[in-house]
Amino acid sequence: MTVSIYNSLTRSKEGFQPIEQGKVNMYVCGPTVYDYIHIGNARPIIFFDVVRRYLEDTGLEVQYVVNFTDVDDKLIRKADELGTTVPEVAEKFIGAFYEDIEALGVRKATLNPRVTEHIPEIIAFIAGLVEKGYAYASEGDVYFRTASFEDYGKLSHQNIDELQFGIRVELGDRKENQGDFVLWKGAKPGEIKWDSPWGPGRPGWHIECSAMARKYLGDTLDIHGGGHDLQFPHHECEVAQSESLTGKPFSNYWMHNGFVHINNEKMSKSLGNGITVKEIVKQVKPQAIRYFMLATHYRSPLNFSDDTIAQAENSIERIANCYSNLKHRLNAEDNTAAVESEFGSLDALRSKLADIQAQFHAKMEDDFSTPDAITALFELVTEANVYLQDQHAPVEGIKLLVEAFDKLDNVLGLLPPAGGDDLLDDEIEGLIVERTEARKSKNWARADEIRDLLIEKNIVLEDTPQGIRWRRK
Repeated sequence: MTVSIYNSLTRSKEGFQPIEQGKVNMYVCGPTVYDYIHIGNARPIIFFDVVRRYLEDTGLEVQYVVNFTDVDDKLIRKADELGTTVPEVAEKFIGAFYEDIEALGVRKATLNPRVTEHIPEIIAFIAGLVEKGYAYASEGDVYFRTASFEDYGKLSHQNIDELQFGIRVELGDRKENQGDFVLWKGAKPGEIKWDSPWGPGRPGWHIECSAMARKYLGDTLDIHGGGHDLQFPHHECEVAQSESLTGKPFSNYWMHNGFVHINNEKMSKSLGNGITVKEIVKQVKPQAIRYFMLATHYRSPLNFSDDTIAQAENSIERIANCYSNLKHRLNAEDNTAAVESEFGSLDALRSKLADIQAQFHAKMEDDFSTPDAITALFELVTEANVYLQDQHAPVEGIKLLVEAFDKLDNVLGLLPPAGGDDLLDDEIEGLIVERTEARKSKNWARADEIRDLLIEKNIVLEDTPQGIRWRRK
């Protein structure tokens, strides 16, 4: 395996070499769980899911950690709005997060640590920085001295004297320098809080990820990922505090995905153009959302619109139909003859499939170029559609094509899950058999009842030379 990754730190592609042979430690910043995740949040969730899948597909063991920020100003405000507690708000939206990623076909992370479950580790981390002189207490707060870390700005490639502070970087007279960022916030009346050497309070935003990443993945990560908007200040501050404490590189590779725009506008609350995953999956197939996210290179911006989603849905339909046709032919009773097809020998098919899979891997190894990997998938679709034109194509060839689809989709996750919707595949097959028998016995009422049920469940029936086949709409 010769994977190359565009490293945000060096602004260049580098060959990927994990710290420990055969294993990868990967940390991706997760959501602040005060609301439902939106379509912008879905991009890193889907893309890094594919990165993790691909690394595992090549035989690597991936320790994949995605955190939950479950205490924060936003959660405190939400709890006040709802007349409830911060833990109750967090629990509600963590549950919603799991529902959303399942709908999107995203595999759960190895670990989803929560900030509130790691307060002792965070306090110990801060105490270490204070002891080394990188941090200082001030009126119940604790701040990091950015000037004490000579390389501050190296990740976002900005000069510390030119940086614009303010976005979740606390300002105020308590600081020695306006560029210093908060590690521990003294509690305000009525706020959720924990005891600490500096008085009751709660962690600042940046320290959370550093402490949890270190606990589960060690002083140095192989890969740290997240959205481009996190590069500064969040990731820059993580680098500073982690490397100040340990004296080691915090992460060897930094990956950042581009923004998602809505109808060519930046998504923002002020414009009121945010779209939650929970809303969109009611209108659009989850596989189409995955396709939309993966059809553009992860470092490029994305524009979400009716047109781009319609294009994604059409593409997904083409892929799903081809795969469904293959499975139908594979299951057809009369498709058992192992004879040579007019389209060539099985050896020729094996060679073609090997070329397609080699193309797929070459593109994925080149900084996880999912658009080009999808092109390879469509070459497989074309090959399969041509092969299926032969009504006497050998079953062994159909099996080879299905296996090739499964291998590629194990990484991309673009095919609908088996047994999706409310009906399992076996139940659908049984209903089709029952409907056929009802029609033979002229029980039109039952036949129509089954037809209407299948239509309601978005099951489409089609007549083929091998008999009735079905697919999910």
